[in-house]
Amino acid sequence: MLAQDFLKAPDGAPEAPIYLVCSHKGERAKRATFEPLLASRAVERLIRRYVDPSMKDFAYAGYHAEETDVGEVIETCQTLPFLAERRVTAVHGAEAYDKGSAAKALAAYLASPNPACVLILVSGVIDRRSKIFKLCQENGVLLECPVLRERELNLWVHDELKARDKRINPAAVSELLERAGARLADVQNAIELVSGFAGASEPEITLEHVRMACADVAEDEVWALTDAIAESDMGRAVKALRMLLELGKAEIEIMGTINWLLKTAYAVAKDGPGAVAPFQAKKVRPLVDKLGLRKIRDAFRLCMEAEVMLRSTGVNRALALELLVVKLAAPRQQPGRPAASGS
Repeated sequence: MLAQDFLKAPDGAPEAPIYLVCSHKGERAKRATFEPLLASRAVERLIRRYVDPSMKDFAYAGYHAEETDVGEVIETCQTLPFLAERRVTAVHGAEAYDKGSAAKALAAYLASPNPACVLILVSGVIDRRSKIFKLCQENGVLLECPVLRERELNLWVHDELKARDKRINPAAVSELLERAGARLADVQNAIELVSGFAGASEPEITLEHVRMACADVAEDEVWALTDAIAESDMGRAVKALRMLLELGKAEIEIMGTINWLLKTAYAVAKDGPGAVAPFQAKKVRPLVDKLGLRKIRDAFRLCMEAEVMLRSTGVNRALALELLVVKLAAPRQQPGRPAASGS
């Protein structure tokens, strides 16, 4: 069962002692995809279904597999609930139990689960040929959490805003998704921003609401810095950098932003525009055209050297950042060499 269908179904999924909240692979898909926010929503609904909020301290236990021995999880599942009909145990990152003795112990429990316990396994990566997967399939319910496609994302935006007593026009939806991309957490964040920006008095989200809510002055300066580097305009690049510093951005934070810009450009250069949100792909395209795949790697080396300088004592951090920006923007064949003259 797809998690998005489970979330909309009035009665949810069939009752079972085991739920595997996992990735999804379509018939023609090359690889499985996993949407963490869908998984989180599915787990929340399952907990609400089986656990009375007033009894949560007695009837619910949550674990992270990397931090918990599988024996502790199984012992909890086998313990009869106290003052409740069922005990619910949720394990996040359950793929950590897919090998060795942990897999063997978990498989033994899954083959004969305690009917008084509901075990929820959350696994973003799952081998569908494994014994764990097959036992969950046989004795429980699969809730698969795929990355949503464009049409599904459109419906998600409409539904989320409808729950807030708001509607949104098609142009505004397109702009929101272009800016946010396909990650549901980013889409959800954009929905929160635009909904709050519009306020209770505005029942309809417009294109202007999205453009105003999903950007700020600092973001505009980041893109100004990107454009200046792409156009080899060293003076304008340094001006954009100084504006970010004036806006209160710390040097290390700006360093992180430059690294992110290069990582985004690298993803577009290596895997194509579909590797990132359309809005981001469009923004970094000039940077990709200027540097290309090989020179982006050289730029990463420059950034690493600059970061070492930033973290050293006695270094003028703003000056170190300016030197980096000048090198990145310089219209030279080798980005690793400093510009011939300053700006």
